[in-house]
Amino acid sequence: MDWLQQLINGISLGSIYALIALGYTMVYGIIKLINFAHGDVFMVGAFIGFYAIKGWGLSFLPALIISMAFCAVFGVLIERIAYKRLRNATRIAALITAIGMSLLIEYGMIYIRGAQPEAYPADVLPNKAINFLGVHINSQSLFILLTSIILMIILQFIVQRTKMGKAMRAVSLDMDAARLMGISVDKTISFTFAIGSALAGAAGVVFGVYYTKIEPLMGVIPGLKAFVAAVLGGIGSIPGAMVGGIFLGVIESIVSAAGFSLWRDAAAFVILILILIFRPSGIFGKNTREKV
Repeated sequence: MDWLQQLINGISLGSIYALIALGYTMVYGIIKLINFAHGDVFMVGAFIGFYAIKGWGLSFLPALIISMAFCAVFGVLIERIAYKRLRNATRIAALITAIGMSLLIEYGMIYIRGAQPEAYPADVLPNKAINFLGVHINSQSLFILLTSIILMIILQFIVQRTKMGKAMRAVSLDMDAARLMGISVDKTISFTFAIGSALAGAAGVVFGVYYTKIEPLMGVIPGLKAFVAAVLGGIGSIPGAMVGGIFLGVIESIVSAAGFSLWRDAAAFVILILILIFRPSGIFGKNTREKV
């Protein structure tokens, strides 16, 4: 029954990738920008959660909320400072700016606090073995999965049922038409960055609780994997980002369980290459070609 344990571990890991991937896919859906600084917002969220728990003595939920709020504001600042003036610029200019912002956040964090890693306390969440069908399942894995699912449900409610969510969908379909209909495009884009960054901050706290160790360059690999998950599901598709993240987590868990843990990171990029060759639009994406 080891397969069940590996499946739950993979889904828990994949739900973290999915939370980060949602930010990539929402921003791309609105302004057609790949925000490569998004993985570093995830890193900042992990540190905010760590200081809230270790420094202020808060429990998991308040630390999660504080991290999400901080990262939401941080994401809006990134959009206003780095990306707002580049909406009509070439794709390569926006891409270079995103990479530059990523490096600025990473090495800015190293300058502020140093490069030394930190470790989340081991008792942030109950860590008990739950016996299910003869398999011992870690309670932290289930709690992390539940947290991620709740956040994804809240996101779906915002996008599908709220006025701002309708504005996001309208801007995604046609920005100029949405502006003519009286929708504030600037506010909608800022709100999209805020929501995506808040989810990345939540993913950072969940990641820190699950893996304990955090450091200033921790956002690079999870950020790239979340990008792979977004492409796998169909960049611009919210359900696609969720499915892609969970699928990627399960694949990594299977690769590790098969004794190829050294190839775990490579598996994500092999999947990316295969997707780009055989289905560039992703699982849920529309099979259309876009001019660059």
